[in-house]
Amino acid sequence: MLLYGLVFVVVYTAINWWRQPVMPANPQLQLTDYQGQAVDLAALSADKPTLVYFWGTWCPICRTTSPSVNTLAAQENYPVVTVAIKSGTDQELHSYLSEHSYNFTTINDQKGDIFADWQGQVTPSYVILKDGEMTQGLTGIQPLWSLKLRLWFSSIG
Repeated sequence: MLLYGLVFVVVYTAINWWRQPVMPANPQLQLTDYQGQAVDLAALSADKPTLVYFWGTWCPICRTTSPSVNTLAAQENYPVVTVAIKSGTDQELHSYLSEHSYNFTTINDQKGDIFADWQGQVTPSYVILKDGEMTQGLTGIQPLWSLKLRLWFSSIG
């Protein structure tokens, strides 16, 4: 049984590494949220590691992960910026966020260009930035404790 668990962890880690987003050579770190507010990822990540969460309103797994991301954002220990991929107009996105009581900062990536620039393959995907540089990338279901641990690890590294 232990062997099966070890094989699962190794395979899961390898797949996660292969599917993780890749920081572009010249990333666009100055963005505008769906409400027209400027979001400067480089400035946010200069003080503390910043979580960038790529998700979509259409993504069934994101329905599981978004509440944890919302909780993390509400705790205000680390900056959280989300990128909603191909999730409709700003008004449709606003309605979705309101309906689910999500208060995290959200960029509306209507055409998926931002996600494509990061070579995103699956949703949800996450990137942790520190000083404007990617320190970690991951995909799939990540519990709140895992996100906190990864952000803390990026803050000491």
